[in-house]
Amino acid sequence: MEDYSNREKNDLEIDYDKEHSVSMLREPFLVRNRKNNTSQVAIVGANTCPIESLDYEIVENELFKQDWRSRKKAEIFQYVVLKWTLALLIGLGTGLIGFFNNLAIENLAGFKLLVTNNLMLKDMYYQAFATYAGCNVVLAIAAGALCAYVAPAAAGSGIPEVKAYLNGVDAPSILAPSTLFVKIFGSIFGVAAGFVVGKEGPMVHTGACIASFLGQGGSRKYHLTWKWLRYFKNDRDRRDLITCGSAAGVAAAFRAPVGGVLFALEEAASWWRSALLWRTFFTTAVVAVVLRSLIEFCRTGKCGLFGQGGLIMFDVNSAKATYSTPDLLAVIFLGVIGGVLGSFYNYCVDKVLRTYSIINERGPLFKILLVIVISLLTSCCSYGLPWLSQCIPCPPHLAEQCPTESRSGNFKNFQCPPNHYNNLASLFFNTNDDAIRILFTSGSEKEFQFSTLLVFFVAIFCLGIVTYGIAVPAGLFIPVILAGASYGRLVGTLLGPLSSLDVGLFALLGAASFLGGTMRMTVSLCVILLELTNDLLMLPLMMLVLLISKSVADIFNKGVYDQIVKIKGLPYMETHAEPYMRHLIASDVVSGPLVSFSGIEKVGNILHVLRVTRHNGFPVIDEPPYSDAPELCGLVLRSHLLVLLKGKKFTEQRVKSGSDIVRGFKAHDFAKAGSGKGVKLEDLEITEEEMEMYVDLHPITNTSPYTVVETMSLAKAAVLFRELGLRHLCVVSKTPGRPPIVGILTRHDFTPEHVLGLYPHIKPHK
Repeated sequence: MEDYSNREKNDLEIDYDKEHSVSMLREPFLVRNRKNNTSQVAIVGANTCPIESLDYEIVENELFKQDWRSRKKAEIFQYVVLKWTLALLIGLGTGLIGFFNNLAIENLAGFKLLVTNNLMLKDMYYQAFATYAGCNVVLAIAAGALCAYVAPAAAGSGIPEVKAYLNGVDAPSILAPSTLFVKIFGSIFGVAAGFVVGKEGPMVHTGACIASFLGQGGSRKYHLTWKWLRYFKNDRDRRDLITCGSAAGVAAAFRAPVGGVLFALEEAASWWRSALLWRTFFTTAVVAVVLRSLIEFCRTGKCGLFGQGGLIMFDVNSAKATYSTPDLLAVIFLGVIGGVLGSFYNYCVDKVLRTYSIINERGPLFKILLVIVISLLTSCCSYGLPWLSQCIPCPPHLAEQCPTESRSGNFKNFQCPPNHYNNLASLFFNTNDDAIRILFTSGSEKEFQFSTLLVFFVAIFCLGIVTYGIAVPAGLFIPVILAGASYGRLVGTLLGPLSSLDVGLFALLGAASFLGGTMRMTVSLCVILLELTNDLLMLPLMMLVLLISKSVADIFNKGVYDQIVKIKGLPYMETHAEPYMRHLIASDVVSGPLVSFSGIEKVGNILHVLRVTRHNGFPVIDEPPYSDAPELCGLVLRSHLLVLLKGKKFTEQRVKSGSDIVRGFKAHDFAKAGSGKGVKLEDLEITEEEMEMYVDLHPITNTSPYTVVETMSLAKAAVLFRELGLRHLCVVSKTPGRPPIVGILTRHDFTPEHVLGLYPHIKPHK
């Protein structure tokens, strides 16, 4: 069956049914049951929801052909201009929201840190902790309540959901306007609350939501629609816009326009073409211009506490990237450590997510309680651990002030006497962006002691793991960069006598190695980090460390986003087919018997099939006297049948009436509904008399569906299905004299659970 629907709250039974021909159909034919976990149950404990596949295939029926033939050059030109205009609007919207996020986070976190610091300067340490922890808990509750009650789909990173959507999997609310709202404000409150999370993953989801909102003509539910955007009411154009949105999100988060394009290409998108490359690049360029303009405005001092935080580059230019053979050995060592730690980090995140799902599914109050517990734990670590550190005298001849009096800086006084600083407080008692900047600072070997870096690494590593999975928008980039930079600097401190590389460069390479070990990206990460640090001389070392860390980590498990997609139960199709699929053919996995319609079908039969099945596509077969022998006419979609039945273009006799239907409908009547509701079965009002009438399905039948012969290997069929972005793949008979179609392959038929359930003797490769 095409739909993935949920029957229970935890382990969900999903019935996939392929049915008898219409003449034989009385009840749906239940093939088998299997268990599946949906995204909301697995991660944030929201209600279960049905999952459907998206249809990227071009429907070639009479109505759509007529629509294309009737389009004038002006309309085609308008369509092209609109695509570029939407790319511009996505870039502007994402850039503005990215800047707003940073402005709000820096001011909220800055105010909190300033108040706490002022209390500590007066030796009011208990009051300082109460203020610090209280502010964190209030902000955390705000973020948690938004995610728990308004939009549960907004919790977490959002990148796995966007990745699954671009692969062809659609779940309710993942790109809804309410999700966009919660993603923006939940991310602000969550990061400002001091959680060890980033705003980068949520920014990718935010960009995708903006693109979806614009591409579907707004939202009918919120009375925001634009009729002139009807051209984009299809999955193909929405997919392209959401790809642009995800790239814009990375560009806004890191100020890395090229990195954003490469991220969309390497990690997010499942389909790519040169025209999309141009539009994505244009979108990220718009984001870069918007951010640059707004940051220049903020340098005038009109943005409150928004100083060097958030969007400023982590500049390590002052260090010379000259290296020798011992340096290369040190970099290789860093890559191996990054691969091992990255795979262990993914393993721990997997276990924590599964544990949290048990707590979160108990309801919104339990989600908020979990958020409060993690917030208090984070506050205790951030405020308590610096007390373990010794006070260090300020180095003489410093360009900057020591100890730091403002909310950000490298030399936090904390509990130390005058002219001394606490280097652990400099890392913990800052925003995450400032902590990364301090770790990346070059020429500062004396600033951080070995014990300081070790404590900070262990704390960030553990807090990053336990924080991901609670009901707040949470990115993984910043925790991973923080942990990687700390152990990179740790290795740089240890190897100082043997290596000529600066410890700031070691911190950068450590961050790269940990990113490669957790996320398993190479090209996009390399470019993002180079754009962040503005240091092209690091390119060879960065490439080396990313390749090694990814290769080492791949030995143990999959990338973190792939693991989360699997935990969520999203039926993601990989680029390659599983080896065991080579031993099976297409007809081995199709379930049957099949429901098919005649070219001219009785209204009552169609209505009965729609009621007792939940399929989204049905083969249409022409039989004598309309053809010499039974032959496959094409495929008709459920949504199109509903629109056709609502229009009531019926005939009393079984005769062709396609011309009346073509005149009575427009192609956009059959366009996919956006956030608003399309025609539903309950909307139909068919009388008993009309049930005995006939309707001609030829005008709305896709006459050129993709088909494969029944003897094609399942591996080849899977690659074809994914590469073409299909929802239905017709399996036709090889020998004459048999029914023209054997069955229909859907996304479900390629899932390991289904295939290995049918053939339990097959042992999948680990």
